[in-house]
Amino acid sequence: MSAGPPPCTQASLAAPFTGLKSNVAFPVTKKANNDFSSLPSNGGRVQCMKVWPPIGLKKYETLSYLPPLSDAALSKEIDYLLRNKWVPCLEFELEHGFVYREHHHSPGYYDGRYWTMWKLPMFGCTDSAQVMKEVEECKKEYPNAFIRVIGFDNVRQVQCISFIVSKPPGVL
Repeated sequence: MSAGPPPCTQASLAAPFTGLKSNVAFPVTKKANNDFSSLPSNGGRVQCMKVWPPIGLKKYETLSYLPPLSDAALSKEIDYLLRNKWVPCLEFELEHGFVYREHHHSPGYYDGRYWTMWKLPMFGCTDSAQVMKEVEECKKEYPNAFIRVIGFDNVRQVQCISFIVSKPPGVL
């Protein structure tokens, strides 16, 4: 056998280490300005921020911090869902419209996550009016139910959006 040149490897092609680069190429940082008088503050005069009150109001789903949406606003949300090629699906809950803990206290477990499906998912739906019609039918059948619309991505097999479209009378 003839001993030819050694095989060329990735390691032999890399340039040898020549040391660290000079810090001359890096930008000079300014000294910290310790004058905080020009910075914004959340002082006593600022009253534009409000936190969610922990007593008396439940947080339900996406958009639950807003006032109830009009039919036109709900239609726009459903149009967004359809533009993203998600499949609309309606669900309803007769007792609790929020996640809670009653039967188990370990981390990650919550009651109230799964709701009853209203009919089958609306595969092939292309118009928000079709979804709104189903919402109205569900309201007629269950006037005291929480009703939500879900956008399901049937390619990734995940729920991508969910929001309440109707609450029972008297519920905030």
